[in-house]
Amino acid sequence: MRDFVEHFKFIQPQWLLLLIPCALLFLLRRGRGAEAALTFSTLSVLVSLGAKVRRTAWSFGLPLAMFALVPAIFALARPVWRNEYQSRTASGIDIAIAFDVSLSMSIDDFLTPDRRPLQRIDAAKAVVNNFIKSRPDDRIGMVIYSGRPYSVSPITLDHDWLLQSFKKVDLNILKEMGTAIGSAISAASTRLDSRDAKSKIIVLITDGASNSGKISPIEAAENAKKLGIKIYTVAIGTKEGRVSRDIQQFARQEFDLPTLQKIAAITGGEHYWARNVAELEGTFQTINDLEKSETISRTVIEDTELFPWFLMAAVLASLSAAFILALNPPPAP
Repeated sequence: MRDFVEHFKFIQPQWLLLLIPCALLFLLRRGRGAEAALTFSTLSVLVSLGAKVRRTAWSFGLPLAMFALVPAIFALARPVWRNEYQSRTASGIDIAIAFDVSLSMSIDDFLTPDRRPLQRIDAAKAVVNNFIKSRPDDRIGMVIYSGRPYSVSPITLDHDWLLQSFKKVDLNILKEMGTAIGSAISAASTRLDSRDAKSKIIVLITDGASNSGKISPIEAAENAKKLGIKIYTVAIGTKEGRVSRDIQQFARQEFDLPTLQKIAAITGGEHYWARNVAELEGTFQTINDLEKSETISRTVIEDTELFPWFLMAAVLASLSAAFILALNPPPAP
């Protein structure tokens, strides 16, 4: 019943107003006529003088003829079975996320909502996860890196698969020490270069300075610019954050904001520094607002005409009524 209500429609419902006079006509037919002028004790003498009136034909034929008006009116109202589809086209943006998984990402200088220490990698993963979910029309890929880059996902629209792969990312996935920012940019640029998109961007997330890799961050940024790729650099963490001595015997802070700013400037992107969860969320919201996909949504309506069935019912009812009345005509006066 729900499907019927959802899909059955009348294109010209104004014709349904004709059902009102049809209903009145049917009610008037059932009303009693005028009372007899003369009262007889019996009509047996009169009946014997004329032919017996055959009322059966009129009891069925005339109502059937009147009933034929109902499907005829429905046919005029053009009933249809309607299916609606949403056609959605998007000129999406190709995005490569370069995510730092070096040991310094274990620093817990971020705080949870209840003020408990939170590691940088956990804060960044939660925000990036939401960023991916907020861009369903964009092809997104991911490269993680420490001392070398590693591809987590190619550029894809299958975000469920991407998120499942990203869920497995942790600080132990790569064994090479260091932070190879230049190599990460080059790896992300290579994946974007093969794509045909109106806009290509890299979102580079890091908490340290580049200290390994065969290509410098600036050289990698210049190559990305030649490929028409824009880089948004996101530095996370506080300058006071330090790697635990359990991880690195001589802990030192590597924070290179000037290089990250220059990478963004060379490619026409923006640089951000997030020192807490709120700033990190705001950074990705800003990137989300700056890089908008053009989405066009159209409603496609598919109508299947049903009026031939109602018209056929009206014709059959009319022919049946005419057939019954023709075989059983009223007595001649």
